[in-house]
Amino acid sequence: MEIQFLPGVGPKRAALLQKELNISTIEDLLRLYPFRYIDKSSFTRICDARPDMAYIQIRAKVLRVDLYGAGQQTMAQSGEGVKFNTVKRMSVWVTDGYGEMEMVFFKGIKWMHEKLKPGLEFIFFGKPTVFGTKINIVHPEVDTLTAEKLQMAGAGARMTGVYPSTEKLKNAGITGKVMNKMVDAALNKALGDFEESLPEYVLRQCGLVPLHFAIRNIHFPQDAAALEKAKYRLKFEELFYLQLSLLKQKYIRSRADNGIMMPKVGEAFNKCYESLPFPLTGAQKCVITEIRNDLKSGHQMNRLLQGDVGSGKTMVALLSALIAIGNGYQACIMAPTEVLAQQHFKNIQKLLAPTGVRAALLTGSSKTAERREVHQGIEDGSICILVGTHALLEDNVVFRNLGLAIIDEQHRFGVEQRSRLWNKSSVGVPPHVLVMTATPIPRTLAMTLYGDLDVSVIDELPPGRKPVQTIHATEGKRPALYNFMREQIALGRQVFVVYPLINETEKLDYQSLEAGAEDIMNKFPFPDYKTAVVHGKQQNDVKQFNMDAFVAGRANILVATSVIEVGVDVPNASVMVIESAERFGLSQLHQLRGRVGRGSEKSYCVLMTGHKMSKESKRRIELMCATENGFELADEDMKMRGPGDLEGTQQSGLPISLNIASLAKDGLILNAARDCADSILKADPTLHDDKNQLLRKELRKDKYQVKDYSKIS
Repeated sequence: MEIQFLPGVGPKRAALLQKELNISTIEDLLRLYPFRYIDKSSFTRICDARPDMAYIQIRAKVLRVDLYGAGQQTMAQSGEGVKFNTVKRMSVWVTDGYGEMEMVFFKGIKWMHEKLKPGLEFIFFGKPTVFGTKINIVHPEVDTLTAEKLQMAGAGARMTGVYPSTEKLKNAGITGKVMNKMVDAALNKALGDFEESLPEYVLRQCGLVPLHFAIRNIHFPQDAAALEKAKYRLKFEELFYLQLSLLKQKYIRSRADNGIMMPKVGEAFNKCYESLPFPLTGAQKCVITEIRNDLKSGHQMNRLLQGDVGSGKTMVALLSALIAIGNGYQACIMAPTEVLAQQHFKNIQKLLAPTGVRAALLTGSSKTAERREVHQGIEDGSICILVGTHALLEDNVVFRNLGLAIIDEQHRFGVEQRSRLWNKSSVGVPPHVLVMTATPIPRTLAMTLYGDLDVSVIDELPPGRKPVQTIHATEGKRPALYNFMREQIALGRQVFVVYPLINETEKLDYQSLEAGAEDIMNKFPFPDYKTAVVHGKQQNDVKQFNMDAFVAGRANILVATSVIEVGVDVPNASVMVIESAERFGLSQLHQLRGRVGRGSEKSYCVLMTGHKMSKESKRRIELMCATENGFELADEDMKMRGPGDLEGTQQSGLPISLNIASLAKDGLILNAARDCADSILKADPTLHDDKNQLLRKELRKDKYQVKDYSKIS
């Protein structure tokens, strides 16, 4: 039923609710859950009020009312002869016998002036704030004192929900009080129409309350225990259906015999393995075994490989590609940037030398002649491994027999882009897929974003990697920092200096980078020092020339935006200076830090910040200095910022939107929901049992109809 037909709403308010909160039906309103609750069961004495209290409820008598015009000019207290459109502020002084307090109004003054007469008693509710030396409440909720209100503000009072809101809603009169009335009306009108969405046996096994109880008590809890039961039920339901939809795809796919069979390892794999410059870590060997088992299973591989910065994912990717080649198939490795694609290609070329396997690079800046040669080579099969950017997805890139697609830092590719890889196989069977990321993903988020993929983790760094010492410094330490940089350069090392680029169009960010580069060049003058500058506004060839100069050691210092976060491998770089470090998220800081410490020398990461930082920024900087474990940092990042895409922007990749559950806080509920979904699907993968009819019906709803791109993401 449309929201406009709810008493007290109407077409105008309905349009505003749709625009501001995406609420168009009564069900939408009942699925908008409070984000906190107010307990109105007691009164605070004025003398006990403190500005750090979230809210207070006061029973008090009006002493006097003062009206103020422009420039704080006092008007007549009675209001007689006052033009209310000229009144800018109304000050209402009240007392409860324990003290006096000011209630301040800037809007609705005429109506409040008529109501708040001296001598009358009211209930005032709101947030206490400090003005000068006194505590006041700006725009309190005001209730007339009645026997019913007094009874409610006692043992029988129920907790009141506080709902998400916007300035436009408040200005249109849709206050918290109005929202509560609307929800109350919606519960009375439509709760009976809500059908139970979980089977009886799931409610029983998992100890869940019925849906009607949960919906009523999430909005107007009987008590704290009822609220907890309601929250648990609604969170469980959201996470359960999310996991059920993902796992169902996985079960169906794993039962289908549609994977390219790759039973052999092959000569190229053995030759490469035997000539590796250093032994594989135990974690790398374990992951290769898992991949090998997938490739020979007869089912299509869909595996997510998580590995912290520098853990050796590229080596695993290459050896996996060589298994495909040993079975007569081609492989491709797709990277999000040209820099990273070139880095992969360069590393792979060295390792392929003993094998005779031909690899090629294809990016947006590949010359026409190069492209022609690459297109020919992959079509006739003479090129076995193709490394590149999204250029690999172009229609004229036709493989002879693609058997394995490896996608690096996949969160940087759009789903539609990735899906085009699906059609690149000419053997009639989709290629095996290995997704890699160096962004450590908290387990709860990995289970949700990649719940239908098998997950492997490289949790061990190669031998010889030394920990990076992380130091926090403010502006006053800059001279000492520059001296330290000079010492490191004198030892033959190189230095990264990174500036934040929050938005590609942010002029201020570029200005601070340009000013910073100028300062570096003044303090480190040519020809004794050489500084290269790289940022997103440069032409590709300029960017590449400067990057190459640093990688080749011709430049001592690279001043860059966070474009260098992923992929630049300069073993000789021992210092990473991150300017305005408070503007980066934890995972991004960790990625940047991973650009140093790649050689055998002691390395340093210096986090430069301003003196004034928010509490969250301070916590991030402290954590960075305390640990190098990317998975610990990712967990903390998600707790602090919610499940963003770990890059600081809103996560839009969740298969369904979560209204009440939080991936950051509800890990235990997620585990319980996943275990329940898993046990159901083990017994009934297609949900065709009669007892699962409700589950089948729920999964058909639009919100679960996610395109099955999981095979290539």
